Amino acid sequence: MSERPSVPGDDDLDSDGMADEPRINAHQARNDRAAWGIPSNTESRWPAVAAVIVAIALQVVLPNRLIQGLGPRWLVPVLESVLLIALVIANPTRPDREESALRWLSVSLIALITLANMLVLGELIRALLEHSGAPGRNLVYASVPIWLTNVIAFSLWYWELDRGGVAARLQPQHREPDFLFPQMGTPGSSPGWTPKFIDYLYTSFTNATAFSPTDTMPLTGWAKMLMMVQSMASLLTVALVISRAVNILA
Repeated sequence: MSERPSVPGDDDLDSDGMADEPRINAHQARNDRAAWGIPSNTESRWPAVAAVIVAIALQVVLPNRLIQGLGPRWLVPVLESVLLIALVIANPTRPDREESALRWLSVSLIALITLANMLVLGELIRALLEHSGAPGRNLVYASVPIWLTNVIAFSLWYWELDRGGVAARLQPQHREPDFLFPQMGTPGSSPGWTPKFIDYLYTSFTNATAFSPTDTMPLTGWAKMLMMVQSMASLLTVALVISRAVNILA
């Protein structure tokens, strides 16, 4: 019997006539690895330090009516400054050392900034709803540093926790990414790109303004929860302030 002429695709059939699984070549594997998140490049700590300093300054200018639940005016800013100075002294330039003490110090600082801002936001909401004796315009103006601190605080959370931490994501075997940045979804568009603090700050800002993720998607449960809490805080701030501003102008 004469042999059947070969046709394109015969090489992909196994002995049972079934198609083999497509082989992944080196180029595909490299693209998949880039999309999943290559080890981050070492970055300077100073952008995050500058953001913390701005957050502390924003808390200092808040009116007394909103910070009365935080104790003396100087207490929270001093505590935050002490934690920040300790971090800078322990590792002044690049956060590339995986030490549990430094990690807990950093997380404690971010948690303190976040907790203080949430308590102040609660005071602002109560003052706006109760139409307290505080001047309405002062409350509207006070919402600006509260909203900006919200953006900074959550950008620090995203930066600190993504892929296990700032130092952990420098390692080749870091855990899965918590955020899908646009550059990770299109391998080859930005060779060698890895997220820096400015990328997390931008993600936080867009989430606070749009009340939802925009171009960067949360992948893990904690990332989704954090973005949800930030969106809710931002929405409450903007909605109540706008309503009070309308009453003032009316």
